[in-house]
Amino acid sequence: MGDLLLARHGETEWSRVGRHTGRTDLPLTPRGETQARSLAPLLAGRGFVLVLTSPLVRARHTAELAGLTGADPEPDLREWDYGGYEGITTADVHRTRPGWDLWTDGVPPGRESSGESPEQVGERADRVLSRVAGVLDEGDVMLVAHGHLLRVLTARHLGLPPADGRLFRLETGTLCRLSLERGSPVVAEWNTRP
Repeated sequence: MGDLLLARHGETEWSRVGRHTGRTDLPLTPRGETQARSLAPLLAGRGFVLVLTSPLVRARHTAELAGLTGADPEPDLREWDYGGYEGITTADVHRTRPGWDLWTDGVPPGRESSGESPEQVGERADRVLSRVAGVLDEGDVMLVAHGHLLRVLTARHLGLPPADGRLFRLETGTLCRLSLERGSPVVAEWNTRP
């Protein structure tokens, strides 16, 4: 049985300052490019039966810089759709909505999208997990995507509700490994850097 490896894309201007970055397709900063390249030694010598990335440029570029080839874009790996909170920091939201929490309250609709609830993000994560389940018998699978989506995916892998993704802080440009121990899903590594 293979492992499911997860990489969060490298830093962008918005991730650096904590702005919610869902649908906005931002490039990596120079530091983000360095973070992405630093993943290559952690992945060296490891063969993957499947490599999937978010279709957004920050994830695809991270995969390329990390030396991952043959990656397929997977629409269900795109980041949480933050609706009306796209581009806004949590501190900004708290000025008008004290006590707001993404994981329990979700987001309001925006001009360009209706946003997503934790359950909707969980449904996408479940589809990704279903897609990779069949090939994990053949070897390791690599996913390159975004912080909140990968946190929800981890919760769902462990059999937890989507909102329990809040328990897994995930830094930019890091590698994680989900595995099995005695047949039960576990987090084997988290936020690994070289």
